[in-house]
Order: sequence, then C-alpha cells, then structure tokens
Amino acid sequence: MVTSTIRVGEVVEVTVRAVASGGAGVADLPDGRVAFVQRTAPGDRARVRVSVSKSTWAKATLVELLEAGVGRRTPPCPYYEHCGGCTLEHLEYSEQLRWKGRMVADALGRIGGVAIEAPVVEPSPRELRYRNRVTFTLRRLKGGRVLAGFHELDEPDRLVDLTGACLLFEEAIAQAWDGLRAAWGEGAERLPEGPRLRLTLRSVTEGVVLLIDGGNGTWTPDVLLGSVPGLVAIWHQESGANTPILMAGDPRAHELWLGEAIRPGARAFLQVNKEAAERLHAAVIAAVGSADGRTVVDGYCGVGVYGRTLARAGASVTGIELDREAAAAAREGAPSTFRVIEGTVEGRIRDALPADLVIMNPPRTGLHEDVVRALVADPGVTRLVYVSCDPATLARDVKRLEGYRVASVQVFDLFPQTAHVETLAVLERAP
Repeated sequence: MVTSTIRVGEVVEVTVRAVASGGAGVADLPDGRVAFVQRTAPGDRARVRVSVSKSTWAKATLVELLEAGVGRRTPPCPYYEHCGGCTLEHLEYSEQLRWKGRMVADALGRIGGVAIEAPVVEPSPRELRYRNRVTFTLRRLKGGRVLAGFHELDEPDRLVDLTGACLLFEEAIAQAWDGLRAAWGEGAERLPEGPRLRLTLRSVTEGVVLLIDGGNGTWTPDVLLGSVPGLVAIWHQESGANTPILMAGDPRAHELWLGEAIRPGARAFLQVNKEAAERLHAAVIAAVGSADGRTVVDGYCGVGVYGRTLARAGASVTGIELDREAAAAAREGAPSTFRVIEGTVEGRIRDALPADLVIMNPPRTGLHEDVVRALVADPGVTRLVYVSCDPATLARDVKRLEGYRVASVQVFDLFPQTAHVETLAVLERAP
C-alpha cells in the first residue's frame, strides 16, 4: 500500500539500490516514488531529507548513513563533502567502473533498443590527479576576499575555495594553481578587474598555460609569469571580446597526442585525461582498420588527432571543425591528404561526402538530425565509428541511424570520480 506523498523537508529511511546517470544513488521512497540521493552508494541504508518533490520522483540529501553498502569507501579528497567537481569518489574505483558499464548498457537498451551485456570499462591509468585542464571560477567579495574553485554540489551559486590539495588535477596543475593563488595579491589585484573571472590551467609539454576569461583594466601578466611555478604562457579574453590575446609567454606551447605535435593555443579542445584518451584514440584507429586508400570523414575533428593519424596511414581524410583555432591547430604540420573544412558538421557534411567511413566525435548533445539524415542517405558509408561522451544521446542517435547496426561497443573511463564516461560504438550498414 502506497502511503501519502512525502513532502519537502521530511526525513525518511531508504535503501539505495543503484547509481543514476548523474552519479546520485537511486532509492525508493515509502510513497512509491524514486528518489535520487547524492553521496549514497548501492546497498546503503540511510536517513534522507526530501529536497525536491515531483509527481513521480524526488531528490533528497543524505542526513545519516545507517549502514554502508559493500562498495562504499571514505573519499580521499579533503573537499569532497561539499564540492561538485566529483560525484562518485565515495565508491571504490572498481564499483565506479561497474556502474558506468551498466549506465551505457541501460541507455542503449532503454533508449536505443539495442540489448547488450554491460561492457567491461577500460579503467583510467590514474584514478586520481589525471586532469590536464581545469577551469576555476574566481569571485571577488567585499573586504578584499577572494574565493576561487569549483561550484558546490547542488548549490551552483556557491563556491568551494580550492587549493592544489584537490585530487582531480595533475601535479603540474596543482603546483601552478597554488603558485597563482599566492601570486595574485590581495583581492587578486594582479588579475584583470571584475567581480567574476574564469581561470583555466592547461598542462602542455613546456609547462602550464593560463587562460583568463572575463574582466578588463590594467593588470600585471609579466609579474605572474615570473612568479608562478611552471607557467609558460598567459592568455586573456576580455569581457565582450571574441578571441583571447596572448599577454605574456610562449605562443607555441604544444602537446603530443598519438605521436602528433599539436599546438592547441588558448582554447582548442583536448581530452582532459591524456593517458586514458590515448587508449581511446588507439581503439578508434583500430576500429577503422586498414586505412590505406580509404576515404574518411572526421566529423567534429577538433585538433585533428584521428584525421592526421589516418592520413599518415594512407587515407584521404576530410575533417570538419567549427572552432577556428582548433581547425588551425589541426592543419599545422598535417599531411597533404588531410584537409580541414570549417563550419558545423550539419552544415558541411555533404561537402565532405561521399566517403567509405565516417568518424563522429560530437559534443554531449550528439548528432544533429541533418547529420543523421546525410549518413542514412549515403549508401557508400559502410562503417560509422562513433565516439560519445553521453550514453543517452548515443543511444538516441543509434535508434535514428536507420540501416545501421551496432557491431561493437567499448567503454573508457576518462573521468574517474565522476559519472561521465566515453563510449566507442562501431556501426555497420546492415545488408
């Protein structure tokens, strides 16, 4: 018998049975609704307080852990209790991987109509200190106080003030972040003026690059460059500006990906977990098979890691990239058989076809419907290699790609301690 609806603010006892795609524990309330409770693990018995109430589901916060589930652990990061940067750190790493595999299988079955066993997830070589790019929010408060860090869990208007003791980012980033905090002065006076800034640190071969978004006025980049350990370049994009400007340091800082020297500049996208990403990239190249003599489209190509590698192996590759800076990085030093056209993939896909094979690595929103239509309509595309950062949109697109069947699924953990996961799906045109 279902009891009356539990209201916001009420405390009830629940048992957690699963992990949702966002990282929250899944439990059943006494009134029959599903509740999502952050910082809980499967098997936990806990007292929770309802914070959001809807007709069929609710959100709740952990009040008291009565009995711990088998896979629960003490989070190693000192900021984890309130920080929103991680959502699964209270689970043993093997449990994180197991549930991520189930998330992918569930999405493909429930949304895409493709039934598969939960895949074994390729673990990250490093469970902690793996991020080579981190973005912090800096907020100036009254009295010269400065907060700089990540947003609080479920409280996006509040910040957790972070030092390099956070266990998400690489040691080089941690040292540069602590050095920057020490060097920016009272009220962050050596940074651009403004109530709020975004500070991105990226690790490169030469050291660490800083990008500052927002603010304006007179400030002292040269002082920062000489004071922060490992800092090799500082870029700034003023409020209202369209592009960042190099303020100090080396404009040609680069990284090596799959043996390719890439100069990402201030903004171009690269995966934040290099060691795990290289395993994913190698799997993509293996999924292509023999490249010699093939015609390939590399959609959402970014800095061209896949396209350059395949072109050197004998393929004729056309990359499509919207971001001008990334497209320039993709072209620099690339073989003549790799060309990059700028624009949206939905706007340029027909300019790149026909092709034997297509690689797609879209953002979390997945493929635009015009891209799906173009791929379905071209009978020459016999294989589609799809790299996805969101199992739900991957499953939706698989269902929309009529005439293709899922040949294989591999899953890679590029984001330990979080609910994010990368999936490599190979689709082949059905006979």
